[in-house]
Amino acid sequence: MFKGFQDFILRGNVVDLAVAVVIGAAFGAIVTSFTEKMIQPLLNAITPPTATGLGVNIIADKPSTYIDFAAVITAVINFVIVAAVVYFVIVLPLKALKERRKRGEEPGPAEPTDVQLLAEIRDLLAAQAGTSDGKHSPSRDT
Repeated sequence: MFKGFQDFILRGNVVDLAVAVVIGAAFGAIVTSFTEKMIQPLLNAITPPTATGLGVNIIADKPSTYIDFAAVITAVINFVIVAAVVYFVIVLPLKALKERRKRGEEPGPAEPTDVQLLAEIRDLLAAQAGTSDGKHSPSRDT
């Protein structure tokens, strides 16, 4: 049971996915900081000096009713930057690799041969029978 779990965790796709999630989260934080600290102040700078930013206060003297257009525009810019990076760094190269494999320019993952599959089945059966070296146990010839 634990061997199957270990094989699943150590499979290349799972490890690559985990790395991609961590790097993606870190990159998202960088883009969010850039848009909130640099783009949003630039958007707020185009408003008059008496305004609190690029937005509208629905009820005067009540800050909780402020609609902040700069924050929405900043979030859209944030999304576009992250989506562009994901597309150009992940989607486009994988699509090109898939097309190469389809044309036969680059080989795909090798399929196991019949001999390899039979050897694997033999080893699994031997492990279930109690031998751990993968060799046949003495058979009971009658």
